[in-house]
Amino acid sequence: MRFPATLTFSLSWYLIRKRLSGAKRFSFVLMLEPLHACNLSCKGCGRIREYERTIDQHMSVGQCLESAGECGAPIVSVCGGEPLIYPEIGPLVRGLEKMGRHVYLCTNGLLLKQKLALFEPSGQLILNIHLDGERQTHDAIVGREGVFDAALEGIAAAKAKGFLVSTNTTIYRETEISDVEQLFDRLSKLGVDTHMLSPGYGYEGAGDGNIFMTRAEIMAKFGEVDQLSRRYTLSDTPAYLQFLKGERELPCAAWGNPTRNPVGWRSPCYLLADRHYDTFRGLMEETDWDAYGLGRDPRCENCMVHCGFEPSAVMGASRHVGDLLRMLAWQLS
Repeated sequence: MRFPATLTFSLSWYLIRKRLSGAKRFSFVLMLEPLHACNLSCKGCGRIREYERTIDQHMSVGQCLESAGECGAPIVSVCGGEPLIYPEIGPLVRGLEKMGRHVYLCTNGLLLKQKLALFEPSGQLILNIHLDGERQTHDAIVGREGVFDAALEGIAAAKAKGFLVSTNTTIYRETEISDVEQLFDRLSKLGVDTHMLSPGYGYEGAGDGNIFMTRAEIMAKFGEVDQLSRRYTLSDTPAYLQFLKGERELPCAAWGNPTRNPVGWRSPCYLLADRHYDTFRGLMEETDWDAYGLGRDPRCENCMVHCGFEPSAVMGASRHVGDLLRMLAWQLS
């Protein structure tokens, strides 16, 4: 099974209820950033640059749980910054689980081994470690030697204790697919459950612009990914992989994975920050969603972001009950 049975059932039931209710927009994944501070300064990350003036701020556990309640998304991606340096990361994850949320804890893995005791293995918690290639490639991108090995030690320790583990790999302009293949071979031997692939494209506030791809470059690069999808368990949906290869269009669905951080609800999306709202309702009702997307805003020209289990596919290009069944079959595969 691609995901835990509890997540698959929860997500599918949530999706069916929302579609039957006629809801136009609703959230699948809450991107929860309790802080923006980090113990690395990666080439492709914009957070420590965008929020330089508020880098020392963080949300309380109460604010985080209240935000999850406001949003209602069944999945919460706890990110940042580096969430394992958040002082109350243990209580935060436990609180989200008690709310019935499925948690992706997104980390660079540096502190994973020493922080594992703060968590309990469960079908609601997936540890998501960011690895952008084999040792030399990854350590160059994050700007520090030894990070790759520390992350692997954390993964091995997590699997030994029975945790669900996923990895997230960003494909940049110079990334060799063969390097990613070697990485996945190594991770498979450690028992990693699933892998996510994301294209690296430029956006406001991002780091080194030379490493990012244009939309055309992304399509060409991801044309090589079929070999990976046949050999390894990927958490990228079939619709999203088709989109990345240029085989189908998906409309922008930035509302599907809203971002909440110490400054507020980021609008319009995880990548662009035209303003921040105090409430989730304000974000959803006051953002002019029709103003964003390819052909509408030049900043969206190269964006091929994944929107978490593809609300863009379900709510946009595909509006038939059969699409729900195909998504369910994929999740169970």
